[in-house]
Parts: sequence; structure tokens; C-alpha cells
Amino acid sequence: MKKIMLLSVIAIFISIACLAQLPKIENGGLVLAKPVLFETGSAVLTAESDAALQQVKTFLDAKDYITLMRVEGHLSAGGDETRSQTLSEKRALAVCQWLIKKGVDCKRLVAVGFGSNKPIEDNSIPEGKAKNNRIEFKMATLRGKAIGGMPVDGGGKMAGDVCN
Repeated sequence: MKKIMLLSVIAIFISIACLAQLPKIENGGLVLAKPVLFETGSAVLTAESDAALQQVKTFLDAKDYITLMRVEGHLSAGGDETRSQTLSEKRALAVCQWLIKKGVDCKRLVAVGFGSNKPIEDNSIPEGKAKNNRIEFKMATLRGKAIGGMPVDGGGKMAGDVCN
């Protein structure tokens, strides 16, 4: 009997520890402890991104009712908008490929690029530009149904089929 109780207590602590590693949800998206980072001007993920992306994988593993997660690529303003759009799409695809390699079903992911169309900070200052260069993770469908009447692409440009 004592062994069963001890095992139950251990299981509870493990469950709490796992839940503590799950990101928060705000405004239909994940809030990660660390950002997803890329090599400058490219879609190559840095090693520092692994912790954040592992949080996303853990979240998706725990929440199988989220049937589609939108991976959004965003860039700061400045420079060629066509290049910004293309790079934002490539970055979203790179994130999806990382998650797929770690075991996330490709059918649960959609990669979307927004270029510099959705800034969250002032692009005229370096700190603002840095925050505008980001990857966001938004829940697109729950149990196969679109959330809030939004299209699954969230109004961005689909970056291609993540399953290919």
C-alpha cells in the first residue's frame, strides 16, 4: 500500500513538472520562455532555438486536441518587401521541419509568412526591430474546427506543404 501511495505521489510530481514546462497561451498563441532565433538574414535555426522549439513539441504532444498549429514567420520592416516575405515563409518552414524531425505529425502544422506586415513594436529603434523579427505559434484548429472563424492561414501567405 505504501509503495502505491509513493508511486502516486511521484506520478503527481512528474505531471506537475511536465505541465510547468508547457508554454502559456495568450491570444490564441503560445508564449515561450525563449525566442526562436535564426542566423542573420537566413532561415537557419540557431542552437539556442532548441529549448523554445522543444517547448512547442511538448505542448503539441500534450494537447492532441489541437489539430493544427500555425507557425507564423514575421520580419521587421526595411529592405525589399518581397525578400522579407520570402524569408518569413522560409523561416516558418524551417521551424515546421524541426518539429517534424522531432516527431510532430506534419499534418498538425501549417507554415505561414507575413513578411513585415504585422509589426508589434516600433521599427525605427533597434529593440523594436529585434522584436518584430519573430516566430509565433497560433492554434488554428481544435478537433478539426477552425478557431474563431479565422482561416487557418491567419491572413498570411502559406509557405508551402510542410509534409513534403
